Amino acid sequence: MSFKALLADAPMAYVRDHLGEQLCSLLDLIDGGVAGDDRLRAVAPIAIDAERLVADEAERATLIAMLPGTKQAELAQRLGLVRDEHPPMSYLRSLKWTVDERRELLEFFGFTVDRAPSLPRVFAQEAAPEYGLFPHQRRAAARVKTLLYDGSRRAVLHLPTGVGKTRTGMSLICDHLRQQEPTVVVWLAHGQELLEQAAVEFERAWTRVGDRPLQVLRLWGNAPAELTEMSDGLVVLGLEKAVSAAKSDKRFLAILAARSTLTVFDEAHQIIAPTFQRVVDELTIRHDASLLGLTATPGRTWADVSKDEELSDYFSRQKVMLEIEGYTNPVSALIDQGYLARPLMRTVASEAGMHLSSRDQQVLARSFDIPTAMMADLARDEQWNLKIVQTITELLQEQHRRVLVFAASVSHCRLIASVLSAAGFDAEFVTGESSPRRRSQVISRFKGSGRRPMVLCNYGVLTTGFDAPAASAAVIARPTKSLVLYSQMVGRVIRGPKAGGTDTCEIVTVVNPELPGFGNVAEAFTNWEDVWETA
Repeated sequence: MSFKALLADAPMAYVRDHLGEQLCSLLDLIDGGVAGDDRLRAVAPIAIDAERLVADEAERATLIAMLPGTKQAELAQRLGLVRDEHPPMSYLRSLKWTVDERRELLEFFGFTVDRAPSLPRVFAQEAAPEYGLFPHQRRAAARVKTLLYDGSRRAVLHLPTGVGKTRTGMSLICDHLRQQEPTVVVWLAHGQELLEQAAVEFERAWTRVGDRPLQVLRLWGNAPAELTEMSDGLVVLGLEKAVSAAKSDKRFLAILAARSTLTVFDEAHQIIAPTFQRVVDELTIRHDASLLGLTATPGRTWADVSKDEELSDYFSRQKVMLEIEGYTNPVSALIDQGYLARPLMRTVASEAGMHLSSRDQQVLARSFDIPTAMMADLARDEQWNLKIVQTITELLQEQHRRVLVFAASVSHCRLIASVLSAAGFDAEFVTGESSPRRRSQVISRFKGSGRRPMVLCNYGVLTTGFDAPAASAAVIARPTKSLVLYSQMVGRVIRGPKAGGTDTCEIVTVVNPELPGFGNVAEAFTNWEDVWETA
């Protein structure tokens, strides 16, 4: 029995209670009165988190009690009841409801549930070279090589999002592996999307320009931190896995360092976090070990110069940025030449539903970014949420086929997607709490060629490691003081026609008049140049 069918027959009080007062009130406003029961039941399967209900003992018991008797019997038999041995409800109440039993219940409700993941395959194949770079990428790569193998042997490659820093980095890695045999290259990154993207991109590159079979070792999540057979190839290592493996086995990083001669740190502005820096220090202890940082934002902040100086010093102030003749800012050149989409950036302001006290303003001034409590208050602001929904609706009416929305919190993400679905739009959401399978399915559909316009709301998962060339509009529905985060959000939709994207893209920031924001992607790219100038 599907979860949707169960909610269709559930008491209306149950549906309203689990939708929550905030969502019901917003739907009431949109309907211009009181939202009807049919509207609330339609949005319930999207807005109500079935996984949370199944995980909670009391909520789970209520769900099962709402099942018709025949479905209770079917569920009990599915969970091991021998026919007529016990009454179905008595049997279901007696279960311990282990992880496997809860998974079985979710599948009974029609959900696809992640099973224990199989270990990823090891890649090894010989291939002919067919892995080209654009001219600006080749020039940047050539300059990086002169820095990686002399002096301090470390450098940052600074390319705008959408210009192929991962591809350029992989070209450099392939050159390194061809020149040094055997050797290991370590790729460090945070987050499943970035890590899998790196592994897949290397496989694509090496099959075209490689000169021998190599291993690709994926080490993140629940993969075992074992290096026994790895002596030649690429180790794609999650930062959290590196830290935890070093704690459980003090030899782990030393063994890896003894075999590796190049470490690549994706999103290099994160490297000065103490735990991450210790990992890199141990991996680059050899005199012939090189360090390459990749980033579109070579700074930690836009206001704390000392942190930016610390990052610059760690890389010996050696940074390679695109240089394109006739342009002072390479972003402008790449837009003119079609590698980046021409961004149409605008800001819309909601009515001031949330006001900051003097104390709030002081806290905001001292914070690196918008405090969590302040963000939560904003996410409950009905006027602001109405402006967000209105903005997204207008973009869809302007014939944008794929719209990416950056929400202010997990609950805010679900709220916006639910309201859009209630209005008849194809809207999905992903957050850090979404299962890997759900994230993969939703993202795959968003990237697909379906003709129906689609909105993808997200919180905390699609600022890096996500590429959807068909996305032509982004709505920034979360204020931030972080120029790094803002640049990453904008960068998701800025891929141009020469890179498989669109001629133009539209970026709309929905602001509360009381909170700060940004607004120029070209200026953001050159924000940190002063701290990288050689002293």
